[in-house]
Amino acid sequence: MNAPLPDHVLKALQTVTLDDKYALDYGHAFMSGVQALVKLPMLQRLRDQRAGKNTAGFISGYRGSPLGTYDQSLQKAEKFLKAHHVVFQPGVNEELAATAIWGTQQLGFAPPGSNKYDGVFGIWYGKGPGVDRCSDVFKHANMAGTTPWGGVIAVAGDDHISKSSTAAHQSDHIFKACGTPVFFPANVQEILDLGIHAFAMSRFSGVWAGMKTIQEIVESSATAMIDPDRVQIRIPTDFVMPPGGVHIRWPDAALEQEARLFDYKWYAALAYIRANRLNYNVIEGPNDRLGLIASGKAYNDTRQALLDLGLDDDTCRRIGIRLHKVGVVWPLEAQLTREFATGLQEILVVEEKRQVIEYQLKEGLYNWRSDVRPRVLGKFNEAESDASGFGSGGEWGMANPHANTLLRANADLSPSIIARAIAQRIKLMGVDSDIAARIDSQLAILSAKESAMQVLEVNRAKAEIKLGDRQPWFCSGCPHNTSTKVPGGSRAMAGIGCHFMTVWMGRSTVGFTQMGGEGVPWVGQQPFSNDQHMFANLGDGTYFHSGLLAVRQSIAAGVNITYKILYNDAVAMTGGQQVGERPEGHSVVQIAQSMRAEGAVRIVVVTDEPQKYEQLALAEGVTVHHRDELDTIQKEFRAIKGTTVIIYDQTCATEKRRRRKRGTMVDPARRVVINELVCEGCGDCGAQSNCVSVEPLETEFGRKRQINQSTCNKDFSCIKGFCPSFVTVEGGQLRKKVKAKSSAPDVGELPEPALPLLTGAWGIIVAGVGGTGVITIGQLLGVAAHLEGKGVVTQDAGGLAQKGGATWSHVLIAAQQEDIRTTRVSMASADLVIGCDPIVVAGKETVLRMRQGRTHVAINSHSAPTAAFVSQPNWTNPGDECLHEIARVVGQDGVGALDADAIAVQFLGDSIYTNPIMLGFAWQKGWIPLQLASLIRAIELNAVAVDNNKTAFAWGRKAALDWPAVQQLLNPGQMVRFTPHTAESIDDLVARRVEFLTGYQNAAYASEYAAFVEQVRRAEMGMANAAAGGAARRNDMPLTRAVARYLFKLMAYKDEYEVARLHTDAAFLAKIGAQFEGDFKLHFQLAPPLLADRNAAGELQKRAYGPWVQAAFRWLAPLKVLRGRALDVFGYSEERRHERALAPQYRADLAAMLPKLNAANRDAAVAFAKLPEQIRGFGHVKARHLAAAKQQWAVLLEQFHRGG
Repeated sequence: MNAPLPDHVLKALQTVTLDDKYALDYGHAFMSGVQALVKLPMLQRLRDQRAGKNTAGFISGYRGSPLGTYDQSLQKAEKFLKAHHVVFQPGVNEELAATAIWGTQQLGFAPPGSNKYDGVFGIWYGKGPGVDRCSDVFKHANMAGTTPWGGVIAVAGDDHISKSSTAAHQSDHIFKACGTPVFFPANVQEILDLGIHAFAMSRFSGVWAGMKTIQEIVESSATAMIDPDRVQIRIPTDFVMPPGGVHIRWPDAALEQEARLFDYKWYAALAYIRANRLNYNVIEGPNDRLGLIASGKAYNDTRQALLDLGLDDDTCRRIGIRLHKVGVVWPLEAQLTREFATGLQEILVVEEKRQVIEYQLKEGLYNWRSDVRPRVLGKFNEAESDASGFGSGGEWGMANPHANTLLRANADLSPSIIARAIAQRIKLMGVDSDIAARIDSQLAILSAKESAMQVLEVNRAKAEIKLGDRQPWFCSGCPHNTSTKVPGGSRAMAGIGCHFMTVWMGRSTVGFTQMGGEGVPWVGQQPFSNDQHMFANLGDGTYFHSGLLAVRQSIAAGVNITYKILYNDAVAMTGGQQVGERPEGHSVVQIAQSMRAEGAVRIVVVTDEPQKYEQLALAEGVTVHHRDELDTIQKEFRAIKGTTVIIYDQTCATEKRRRRKRGTMVDPARRVVINELVCEGCGDCGAQSNCVSVEPLETEFGRKRQINQSTCNKDFSCIKGFCPSFVTVEGGQLRKKVKAKSSAPDVGELPEPALPLLTGAWGIIVAGVGGTGVITIGQLLGVAAHLEGKGVVTQDAGGLAQKGGATWSHVLIAAQQEDIRTTRVSMASADLVIGCDPIVVAGKETVLRMRQGRTHVAINSHSAPTAAFVSQPNWTNPGDECLHEIARVVGQDGVGALDADAIAVQFLGDSIYTNPIMLGFAWQKGWIPLQLASLIRAIELNAVAVDNNKTAFAWGRKAALDWPAVQQLLNPGQMVRFTPHTAESIDDLVARRVEFLTGYQNAAYASEYAAFVEQVRRAEMGMANAAAGGAARRNDMPLTRAVARYLFKLMAYKDEYEVARLHTDAAFLAKIGAQFEGDFKLHFQLAPPLLADRNAAGELQKRAYGPWVQAAFRWLAPLKVLRGRALDVFGYSEERRHERALAPQYRADLAAMLPKLNAANRDAAVAFAKLPEQIRGFGHVKARHLAAAKQQWAVLLEQFHRGG
């Protein structure tokens, strides 16, 4: 039994709200790093009020991961910010936002009496490339200075590992080049604390303060203490201000500004750092020998590395390890650094990316006497002296410094990398045998894991096991699925935004630029290229940010280029912000007018809703076209000299989904379903739509397609696939699950598990598919731990990973906050993996954190198709193999598996509830150290589909207690399953197809089929018995099985009669009735050869036929008796003649093989027998596949007879 909840937990359950982070002036609150940046100006205003000053705040910048959601968080907190006189005005781009921030400090020389406040403090924000873009503003504004009650923080979002960026980034050096001190907080609390110091330093010294944030910190969440008086500012007493001070003024000559910065302001900042000891020793003792110096994430990882080596703080003091934490990485304050370095033999600098601290440290120690100067190492080990005796001169003097790497500069660092470096240096300095043994035992765990990972990769390669990955992809129904296509023979250039993903989608899109440079590389290419035209994709957000200048450059250069301005009505990449940074947004009409004014030769608007432009006045000469005309328009435009523009207008699919849920956009009562019996599995629907909601469906007649109704965003481009299987259900809605007492387990009957005891940080990883609620589960765990007063850190992966890619949420829970050293679960340190998707869990990023005997894995056995299926119709789902791999890594006893997707769809009507089911399952297993009451309260505080999420959690608990019982409650007939064919006997396989062919034509036709299959079986049995001495098994007949499948496929070709029969089949109509409710009608997407139009390529074009066509189907289906006869009006087409000829030719060629069949050539015969699998589709799609199959037909026949 678990102990009763303490009083403080009971109180928290009753009083804590998610608004605490903004509403509280004092107390603990759970918040993310981004939310801490929202709270920071409120705290500053409170501090100023208590000091008797009336100040205000101003925030401006441009979003980008890892600060992609900062602007949205500011907007959500508008009422709290307004109450603290903080104004948020997003910038058109980073540079202009920084200029606006500079303006807040120019209030320092405004006319007397014109200012409303004693000062205005400013926060600029932007991701790393935005810092680069702003260097000119930063230099000017930093030299100009700040006001005594203003101050500025420039917050940079760095992406060290290029997780959601086109290049890895480090802002430290550009901040240094601009003369801006760089703060580097290591956790959420320090964003608040160092933020207060940054404002104070900026006010005291007159410089802007840079603040470096990275994903592992700013996208982590933790419990933080809100207290305006928590930070006690110490004004330096050892710095003498120059006459006139250090603050902004006017007039102010450039050289005077430079002198004030170089001679006084930097040193005032250093004095502030020194007075407030922003860099300090965390661990120190009387006999220290080895010094470790680190900041930000690298500091956290160093703390974790020491623990991973078995070195707690007391042990570090005993063996002589001193740890120095740097809060301001540039300029590195000399006095504090001298105190740290004194008495040490060696210093190891731990920092990610290029050296910042290391070079400053070496410079600071350079003139020390050799007998007291410690050796300094960082990126490289010490190098041997050369023949001159002067040494190598550092890495710049080495021919191959990479071979001597200690802590790499590229990518990032991890606790395991740092642990190895520390262990190496400690051992060289000498430690007692007990410590050495402790270190070796801990390193052995890391080594064993690394070796196991290498073996795993080698074995997978040898066995050709392709576990796949989850590459980010366009969301279901994304406009880019259509808009980024280019005509055959053309090329396109990519740019910044979701459409960047075209570079791995096989769309003839190569190369990219920085934001705002889209298409301009063509200016430097066209004069030297035989190609004389290029397409360039330009997102609407980028267009408004700076892309307009790229178009202007192309027009000025006179190059032949077509810009496709992709107007999604939202900045989709970073969360759906409105285009235009103003309430009314930025419209297509305005863009068209601007393009006309710039001098574009031709401008058209292409949209999925041309009717909405009927009453709008566009610029002269601008025409509106349906998106179906895009290919024709592009072919026309590529022949036009000069710069042309296509404005592609279609709202972001994810944004549509959001607006429909909020009721601000009409949700059309129209859905697409596929009649699986009509479907040929050709994949043309996927090729046309590029949509991940078109999923594989394994049936007894082979792989077909289905629409995932949970993820479909109603783009309807899939119906362009040339196939009559598509049916639109119009006027109704998906049938809602009946709410009854039986729809949820009785939670009162579910026993509570024994919860784990916390002796350190309990590491949980939630792994799954981006956009499905993985991060929400991490946040629920974080809030629950906060409610219980436990230490907690969660760290989430957003950005590009959210576009269907692999996503993780790391959660660390401890008895107290101080027990958590880092923001991510380290190598071989996971206590629990909540696996919402087996493909992600089996990937390297997750597996390297597992350890048999420690890690438990709660795994959802359902594996949704990856985006690879869109372009690979024969793609094989690796889900089962992934489950086996996971069991091999942690042991079978460490795995708990269930089909959470089936429970979510069957009992809750939507797969979105899969993840809370997994949470309930893991908790009931006793693998989560949190109370039930706090988890339930966290779900309530989240305030999204609360009842359904509670029910999902309860179903997970029930499944953990009795999965077989839950399986019995599931109706497999209504489950969406993706599993391979189950082995069935040849007799059953043939009988099923005989029954189908009887309905298809008649009993005699079916008998022809059965007779030939039996002929093949007799021949194969005779051959097999001869080879096995009469011991051949009746069902172990691969040739017979292949012929049974594929002769049926050729004989049951889907002509007009068959399509009519299958669309009026009672079972199909009953399935529609079970799935939908309301007054709905069925519409069919068809291209009848006698009625359909043809496109420029001569291909038949589909169009919708209303419910009346069902009567026509019922009339047509019985006319199957005419099939292949003189009165068969459809049978004279080339397609039907080919289809009728295939089965007889197939039988004849196989019959010729049977007398020669032997063990040596049977595989060749089987390969030939399976060839009809490649003949898929309808019309021109089938013709293309048939032509390819015919080539293989001759090759395989020759192989058989040559081998025979």
